[in-house]
Amino acid sequence: MGRMIKVGMADLAVCKPPDNLTTLGLGSCIGIALYDPTTKVTGLAHIMLPDSSQIRNNKTVEKFADTGIQKLYDDMIKAGAKRGKIVAKIAGGAQMFALKDSGMNVGARNALASKAKLKQLGIRLLAEDTGLNYGRTVEIYSNNGDYVIKAVGKTPKTI
Repeated sequence: MGRMIKVGMADLAVCKPPDNLTTLGLGSCIGIALYDPTTKVTGLAHIMLPDSSQIRNNKTVEKFADTGIQKLYDDMIKAGAKRGKIVAKIAGGAQMFALKDSGMNVGARNALASKAKLKQLGIRLLAEDTGLNYGRTVEIYSNNGDYVIKAVGKTPKTI
């Protein structure tokens, strides 16, 4: 069995079998898992915010859905993934605090922005586990594309 590579907040990584990827503590953040089932090139991004266009002099493209997903996709192509074969699964996007202003629901905005960027890139979203009010830890397995979601007090599930 390979390594379990940890992806931090505002970070991303790409691997191939036998290695796998994980990210911890997805609250309102989204874990975007990309997978090419033909080459088994696997990627995971931990994005924090939906849109980079409001930030000046941003040097952390991995932090945002629009730029982080693009970089993850580009890195996967460089690693040998085939355009048109890459599929996606996402998790996270929780509303961790009760807010009166639903416009402040960063988790929902992150999920919508992630889906929009995937659509723009022509990447099919196979499954998601988003929303609600609890955090998640995820693992993506490069040998088969299984995306395992773990949450405190809940049974782990694979999507």
